[in-house]
Amino acid sequence: MIDRTHELPLVRQCKILSLARSTAYYQPQPLSESDAVLAKRIDQLHMDWPYAGARMLSRLLKREGMIVGRRHVSTLMKLMGIEALYRKPNTSKKHPAHKIYPYLLRDLKIIRPNHVWATDISYIPMKRGFVYLIAVMDWASRRVLAWRLSNTLTTDFCIEVVQEAINRYGKPEIFNTDQGCQFTSLEFTGLLKDNDIKISMDGKGCWRDNVFVERLWRSVKYEEVYLFAYDSVSAAKNGLAKYFTRYNQQRPHSSLDDKTPDEFYFENLPTMLKAA
Repeated sequence: MIDRTHELPLVRQCKILSLARSTAYYQPQPLSESDAVLAKRIDQLHMDWPYAGARMLSRLLKREGMIVGRRHVSTLMKLMGIEALYRKPNTSKKHPAHKIYPYLLRDLKIIRPNHVWATDISYIPMKRGFVYLIAVMDWASRRVLAWRLSNTLTTDFCIEVVQEAINRYGKPEIFNTDQGCQFTSLEFTGLLKDNDIKISMDGKGCWRDNVFVERLWRSVKYEEVYLFAYDSVSAAKNGLAKYFTRYNQQRPHSSLDDKTPDEFYFENLPTMLKAA
């Protein structure tokens, strides 16, 4: 990762990392107002049609009077970090530094807090522009343990949110993610290994492997994000902070015998952790 405060010049850092110098100096450009509206609608359609690719989304948009080509839809999807969910042949060769770990949760009985944690990143539209949201969830209780917003898809904010969750709640036995480059990076997997946490990763394009986080995104967007056009990042932070507090403390889940995530999580913690 580029460190602008390091004594090593940026040119030398880029050479070591095999990056073009333009990458280090690049500043993300804000979306135009029309693209911001379009991106928000693509995000909504993606929640309802997760298997739709750029071509199908383009057709759906045209039926709503939004004339846009599939190439532009594809560009916005890449910017938003979303793709159609379907099984793809494994034809790409992975970078040797980015190991893909097996999925460990299949047929695993997960009934206690801190057995399995999971995380994912989602696109959050605002009135002008957008941000990315990452959350760490306890699988058994559905409790959101920590979350962060960022205007870029970098690894550092993913590491920060996991470290916060570990500092506040201990550590899980297993941590599950998708195969995104942020989660396969040596920095992220190294954090988990340093804490003796087993690493589990979804199958490529298999949203069901991380189904509870996917359900969380749907709830967050339809119950909070889509109802409010955030004016700023601070407004998004305030709105999401209130939402996650309500979600953890007040939202009952039928799968938890109508208990809230907070109730299930804290009632089922080992006695020594409750005392701590």
